[in-house]
Amino acid sequence: MAQNSITCLKQLAFLRNIIVYLHSGRTAYNLVLHKHGPKLYDKLIENMKEQLQEMGTSIEAAQGGLFLEELQRKWYDHNKALQMVRDILMYMDRVFIPTNKKTPVFDLGLDLWRDTIVRSPKIHARLFDTLLDIIHRERTGEVINRSLMRSTTKMLMDLGSSVYQDDFEKPFLEASASFYSGESQRFIECCSCGEYLKKAQQRLDEEAERVSQYMDGKTDEKITAVVVKEMLANHMQRLILMENSGLVKMLVEDRYEDLTMMYILFQRVPDGHSTIKSVMNSHVKETGKNMVTDPERLKDPVDFVQRLLNEKDKYDSIVTTSFSNDKSFQNALNSSFEYFINLNNRCPEFISLYVDNKLRKGTKEANEEDVETVLDKVMMLFRYLQEKDLFEKYYKQHLAKRLLSGKATSDDSERSMLVKLKTECGYQFTSKLEGMFNDLKTSHDTTQGFYGGATPLGDAPTISVQILTTGSWPTQPCNTCNLPPEILGVSEMFRGYYLGTHNGRRLTWQTNMGTADIKAVFGNGSKHELNVSTYQMCVLMLFNSADVLSYRDIEQTTAIPAADLKRCLQSLALVKGKNVLRKDPMSRDISDDDSFYVNDKFTSKLFKVKIGTVVTQKESEPEKMETRQRVEEDRKPQIEAAIVRIMKARRVLDHNSIVTEVTKQLQPRFMPNPVVIKKRIESLIEREFLERDKKDRKLYRYLA
Repeated sequence: MAQNSITCLKQLAFLRNIIVYLHSGRTAYNLVLHKHGPKLYDKLIENMKEQLQEMGTSIEAAQGGLFLEELQRKWYDHNKALQMVRDILMYMDRVFIPTNKKTPVFDLGLDLWRDTIVRSPKIHARLFDTLLDIIHRERTGEVINRSLMRSTTKMLMDLGSSVYQDDFEKPFLEASASFYSGESQRFIECCSCGEYLKKAQQRLDEEAERVSQYMDGKTDEKITAVVVKEMLANHMQRLILMENSGLVKMLVEDRYEDLTMMYILFQRVPDGHSTIKSVMNSHVKETGKNMVTDPERLKDPVDFVQRLLNEKDKYDSIVTTSFSNDKSFQNALNSSFEYFINLNNRCPEFISLYVDNKLRKGTKEANEEDVETVLDKVMMLFRYLQEKDLFEKYYKQHLAKRLLSGKATSDDSERSMLVKLKTECGYQFTSKLEGMFNDLKTSHDTTQGFYGGATPLGDAPTISVQILTTGSWPTQPCNTCNLPPEILGVSEMFRGYYLGTHNGRRLTWQTNMGTADIKAVFGNGSKHELNVSTYQMCVLMLFNSADVLSYRDIEQTTAIPAADLKRCLQSLALVKGKNVLRKDPMSRDISDDDSFYVNDKFTSKLFKVKIGTVVTQKESEPEKMETRQRVEEDRKPQIEAAIVRIMKARRVLDHNSIVTEVTKQLQPRFMPNPVVIKKRIESLIEREFLERDKKDRKLYRYLA
């Protein structure tokens, strides 16, 4: 009660002169009504100034922490008095002040407080130094009186935006820039990148909370910009490239939390994200280049592709988890993978071998869902290939081997892969592959018709024939051999049946591609069923009528090509556990003078014994060159067709434009070489599809 009484007395003292003046003129209303408004207004200013000077003296006398408290007490008293005076002079506010364009009573009181107190030479510097010092102490960990700060900054805002912004906010931002410049320099010398980013985030959070507690909300954006500039933008390159803890280290060690923080923080910095993308791109390209050019890793195609898939999974996870699945980062990642995958021209072959491994029987991915997931991932790598037609060539070869050997894991998985390829590249890409499946179904029906017919087959061996349409299947060298009489008889019967039901067709036996199951009885009495190739069957059947045969005898009787025969004999005589034949003399290589005889002591725990042929998984260098040449030959008509389509539509075009248009059209299948395009243009000119312009030799004209 005593404190309230003192406050009331102070307010009454402040109003004393005004009230005396009003009583002498009876009322403010009468004064204004009788044209004494100017005198009343001037007297009001005079009394307010006197009172504020007394308040200023009191505030100046306050020491230390009492300074702001005294300022707030006087500000409160002044506000209370202003409200009372405004009520007494309400008529003057409504009539005299608008007419004479004077400052309203309450606003007048605020202006006088600003000029007499806040901007007083003895108070102004002290007030704002005190505010900045308190903020600095809070930044260094000291607990401050936020309520007092809030009321003080609110006073500045009430006095007008110019007072808050010019007198407080501007020096505050300058002091903050100086503080964070020094602090960031200290931090970057002693902290890792991750630790530094956490401190930067902490400071941003602190400043946002500080603004919400005792500053104008508009200051938030400005102080944030200061912290971002001093702590992040000024040190961006050094932070991102920091050795042993920067972006590259984070990527290598999968530091998702640090990467997320880096992405979020540098989102605030101009070119922040583009810098991160650039560094990530360079790292992924360099890592990928080392991976695809390492000779050791090229030895195992399946492991090679698996490493690529693991790398893709790793960075996809980083982009999704840490970079908010940002499309620009995903595009940058795709660009990097496309770059290094096409550095090695064996990638199309290796990706096809990887698919072959996953779709072949006996692999770990027996679950169809797992296989489907693997195929989806492989398609991501396939999209990066510039030579998709080369992949098609290899895929057709590997698919043919799976289908003809019965090694396909699942018909559904095989067709699922075809659907994916068709979706990616169109019907033309998969039409021949689909033809292979159709041939197998037709072959099954034909074989059933052959055995269900009226022709008696007696004790002839059972055969299952796969009839392959020329053009749908990979081109194979037609190396026929002399079949055993038992097989030759039933083969000729099938030929007669097939040609009798299909006019105008021709059958050519591909003896290098078939398999056979042979029942064998060895000298020790053991019985086994041997699963062998057609070539191996031809060799083994010779030993029904001979005990020992020389290499030359076998070669002459079977007519099997020398290279194939040697591999065949190696697998029959030199593979431990499957050596149904013996060789004399015993050595790893096959020579013309070697002799072969049945291994009477052959035993195996299995009744059915599969004897594979010694082959290499990857293509040999000559085979690789041959495949490449076939692909190059296949590309020529496609390039010519594209040139003709373009010229037919455009009629006249210069050389560079043709090259650009052809590349654009054929890019989904392969990247055409400009030199080859030029040669195909020359060929079309010779065949009179095009002609050179007579005046400008760089221009070509289409001839209808």
